Amino acid sequence: MKEFTNEPILDYSDKSNYRKQVKALESVRANFGKTYPNIVNGKKVKAQETIASVNPADPSEIIGVFQKGGVEEAEKAMKAALKAFETWKNVPVKERADFLFKAAKVIRKRRFEINAWMISEVGKNFTEADADTAEAIDFLEFYGREALRYGGTQPIVPVKGEKNELLYLPLGVGAIIPPWNFPFAILVGMTSAAIVTGNTVVVKPSSESPMMGYLFAEIMHGLGLPPGVFNYLSASGATAGDYLVSHPKTRFISFTGSMEVGLHINEMAAKKQQGQIWIKRVVAEMGGKDGMVIDAETNVDEAVKGTVAAAFGFQGQKCSACSRVIVDQSIYAEFVEKLKVEVEKLYIDNPALNGQVGPVVSARAEKSILQYIEIGKKEGKLLTGGSKVSDRNGYYIQPTVFTDVKPTARIAQEEIFGPVLAVIKSKNFDDAMNIANNTIFGLTGAVYTNNPQKLERARNEFFVGNLYLNRKCTGALVGVHPFGGFNMSGTDSKAGGRDYLLLFLQAKTVSKKI
Repeated sequence: MKEFTNEPILDYSDKSNYRKQVKALESVRANFGKTYPNIVNGKKVKAQETIASVNPADPSEIIGVFQKGGVEEAEKAMKAALKAFETWKNVPVKERADFLFKAAKVIRKRRFEINAWMISEVGKNFTEADADTAEAIDFLEFYGREALRYGGTQPIVPVKGEKNELLYLPLGVGAIIPPWNFPFAILVGMTSAAIVTGNTVVVKPSSESPMMGYLFAEIMHGLGLPPGVFNYLSASGATAGDYLVSHPKTRFISFTGSMEVGLHINEMAAKKQQGQIWIKRVVAEMGGKDGMVIDAETNVDEAVKGTVAAAFGFQGQKCSACSRVIVDQSIYAEFVEKLKVEVEKLYIDNPALNGQVGPVVSARAEKSILQYIEIGKKEGKLLTGGSKVSDRNGYYIQPTVFTDVKPTARIAQEEIFGPVLAVIKSKNFDDAMNIANNTIFGLTGAVYTNNPQKLERARNEFFVGNLYLNRKCTGALVGVHPFGGFNMSGTDSKAGGRDYLLLFLQAKTVSKKI
């Protein structure tokens, strides 16, 4: 088997790629509005209620109608997963890994179609959508190889008179609760990691992006994945989601989303239920309030470009997005002046036309972000943006920058998850490091400086799970930048790293006297 390499992201300045993506969008649009079932125990099933997934660029367009499962549907999915686990756990790891490798091949063939659904359902532009799909391929290829490594002979210290082994066993049934912002990549990564290690799952996709979960479920079942291994359950988080988390037979919960929901899940999972015989394992990747430190000793132009890309890529709807930039007072005026110019170059347009800045994902997200913008107008000085785009039907918000923001301001402390950037002035590098670490989060961060001593200080002092030096704080690559954060950013799972599969395994030592 070839060594793992990252899937290249397509270049949409290539007219051929652009035309293929436009054609795929036209094909997908012809299928808007269809109704999709849940997939439980390999069978297509419906619930009594449904939910509509809409196009955030034009909410009058219904992407698809999906089931809104409740407790009854969740229990059926749990029973199917429990039954399937008894056989799936014994399937040789090579066979399980082969499902991932085959799925990666299918996704490569259906790449433009998958991108098109993502562009339509969550408002990513062509490159952002393709990067998401490429990351899904990376997860499948990387975790398949990792499963083979963990399934092989493990190195342990030999001792005379005994034969000793270390074996990795699956945990059981897991609830997979992925986010909408990387609706294909993260869902694929969380699900495939659990499956390839011998677990069975109930996947409850985000209500903002159920189509992306359905596509992956369809692909896996099309490859002959045994019934009950991967149960796709579009459902209410407040009912079916909570039911799965608190179920006594749930062995683990893998969650990516907000801090509030993550803490709720962790609290529920910690409470022992009647009939429960284990401590549930929780893998939680939560929020961030990611900062980029711009030191006096740096190339300001490069720092500005990195800040804009990290703050406004996919409308700032990334847990890794730069939402506050901490700038040394000696270059503050120059940085702010150049930042305004670069932000105002960003153009807003429909993602289906490959707009640079598209809509935020939903009416609920739009309302929350606009409320934070009003808070920002009281806490800082509005540099640019600051309002909803009034001449469009969708959930479009202007890229917004506030300057002269205090480090303790709400817009400098609370996760906004939208195109809003707070600019904070620092007295010197010591002050910048203090500000960088003054939130409850610890996901990503970046430092721009030409001073090697300051880079080393940042390496040691900046308390985040993913630190980037002289580059933007977004764009983690599978295998290259294992991803996960500290503090209220989660359990530091290091998705896409060599430790990740351990979260879905338990180790057993076997010693035999010889």
